[in-house]
Amino acid sequence: MNAGSGSGRLVTQNGEWLSGGVTTTESPTDDLGFDPDALRDKYRRERDKRLRADGNDQYIEVKGDFAYFVDDPYIEDDERIEREPITDEVEVVVIGGGFGGLLAGARLAEAGITDVHIIEKGGGFGGTWYWNRYPGAMCDIESYIYLPLLEETGFMPAEKYTKAKEILSHSRAIGEHYGLYDNAIFQTEVLGSEWDESTRRWTVRTSRDDAIRARFIIMSSGPLHRPKLPGIEGIDSYRGHSFHTSRWDYDYTGGDPEGNLTGLAGKRIGIIGTGATAVQCVPHLGAAAEQLYVFQRTPSSIDVRDNSLTDPEWAASLEPGWHRERMDNFNTLVSGGFTDKDLVMDGWTSIIGKFIDIAKKQGDGFSIANVGQTMELADYVKMNEIRSRVDSIVTDVDTAEALKPWYRQFCKRPCFHDEYLDTFNHANVELVNTDGRGIDSITEKGIVANGVEYEVDCLIFATGFEVGTSYTRRSGMDLSGVGGVTLGDKWDTGVRTFHGAFSHGFPNAFIVSHVQGGFTANFPHNLDEVSSHIAYVIAELKARGCDRVEATQEAEDAWVDEIIETARDAADFLESCTPGYYNNEGNPSVRAVQNGSYGKGSLEFFALIDRWRQDGDLAGLDLS
Repeated sequence: MNAGSGSGRLVTQNGEWLSGGVTTTESPTDDLGFDPDALRDKYRRERDKRLRADGNDQYIEVKGDFAYFVDDPYIEDDERIEREPITDEVEVVVIGGGFGGLLAGARLAEAGITDVHIIEKGGGFGGTWYWNRYPGAMCDIESYIYLPLLEETGFMPAEKYTKAKEILSHSRAIGEHYGLYDNAIFQTEVLGSEWDESTRRWTVRTSRDDAIRARFIIMSSGPLHRPKLPGIEGIDSYRGHSFHTSRWDYDYTGGDPEGNLTGLAGKRIGIIGTGATAVQCVPHLGAAAEQLYVFQRTPSSIDVRDNSLTDPEWAASLEPGWHRERMDNFNTLVSGGFTDKDLVMDGWTSIIGKFIDIAKKQGDGFSIANVGQTMELADYVKMNEIRSRVDSIVTDVDTAEALKPWYRQFCKRPCFHDEYLDTFNHANVELVNTDGRGIDSITEKGIVANGVEYEVDCLIFATGFEVGTSYTRRSGMDLSGVGGVTLGDKWDTGVRTFHGAFSHGFPNAFIVSHVQGGFTANFPHNLDEVSSHIAYVIAELKARGCDRVEATQEAEDAWVDEIIETARDAADFLESCTPGYYNNEGNPSVRAVQNGSYGKGSLEFFALIDRWRQDGDLAGLDLS
């Protein structure tokens, strides 16, 4: 959010526009061509269809009979590492080799700290982009701001929205640029870590029986870490082929991330899920399969992507500092702020243009008191455009109606694609819309939806990742801190941190996450801010001759109180949204609020931790 409750300023959460508790009799609705009250009622009815009492419990954990869903399909037999357990000691262990771990390693290296192990369960760096290699995978945030460390590495993406292969390549380039491969440990999963107060060291234990001692540990397992499956009745009875999109089976489908899935010729394919992943891979499935069934509970909003190649003259004209300026510009606009220019100019930032248009129509009647109401109207205008786009592309009237999203734009992560909607015009592609109810059951042969069984040869789960489950479940590990208290036990009733990065009772342990920190649509921006914050603290400890740091209980309590208090500004908005991971599947509980991000938004959070560093006294931390 960008202001406190009742202030009359714009309030945002995850990029959503709220009223800030302001009510006004002024109405900027003239000449809009729609009734805002009617739209609001429609959104509420569609939301209510999708409410489920089980919330996040509707998903099942990928373990036991489902453990194969997390196997690594990208490592060839001759690439599998066989080694003896490691028992060495290093300055820092970083857990996770995605953007968060890479940024932590990079910022530590810049601070002169290079005695670092990055431990990653995959076969290499990349994190989300190591696992997600499904056909059509690409970033939905402009690559010039999404990819980290562009100026530092001298890299320029080939396209405005670059593909997964290039993102994975850039991840590897970061590792090489900062020498992070030298001590990296791949194909290894961290299972837990214990703090020894007498030696002031963590012992990190892994799936390969390693016992690595470290002065500091940085946990960066990422929010898109562990795939989830829907707890549909009969899911364990299906006898055909199946896989999760984050472990794409090219041995079965043929082709590669560019498409050309020749192995699907003559095959009936079912895909469950219509979020960002499905939006990108469905066009390739529809082009290759004999029959494709797309099972939908809630449609995504599909705006124009309009991808383009990078202009080499533009790239050559960029001056030092352009990357930070562009990231900040985007983050300001999607967080509800205003700038004198829009550097990115895409579907994410265009809602500001709608707001300005409506504000201009109010003329002298516009005031700061109705910013929230005007932003809501701008949201309605934008979503009406998106729904009209469906009608202009999809030829079947009933299918087009089913593909229209009836919720505020940022209730769910927006999608941008120029082929997804067209795919439903193909004779071999059928949208199975459950109108919010979800799938009835899964049988040996296929899927039952709306009382009809659809037999399929292959079932693909595009059902995303665990987000609302506990941190220790998602990360697959737990910490044992001072006195043997585990992080899982401490956080059982809700996350407790200071700045989202430190937790009392767990000295020398740092967390790279958005939880109780700054969330932005451009998530790597947040990872960079937090990584820089942590690297600063570790460097300061070394400069001051200290070997132990821990958040004070008082600082942690105050921060948790602030997280809960500021989150109340977003409560009405989240409650009104269609269920999804932004609002804990329609159940925004007190615990979910406490486990959320900083309520005043990423702009305020980044500024807050920057001021904290500038002060230089490490307030809220106990050093010894």
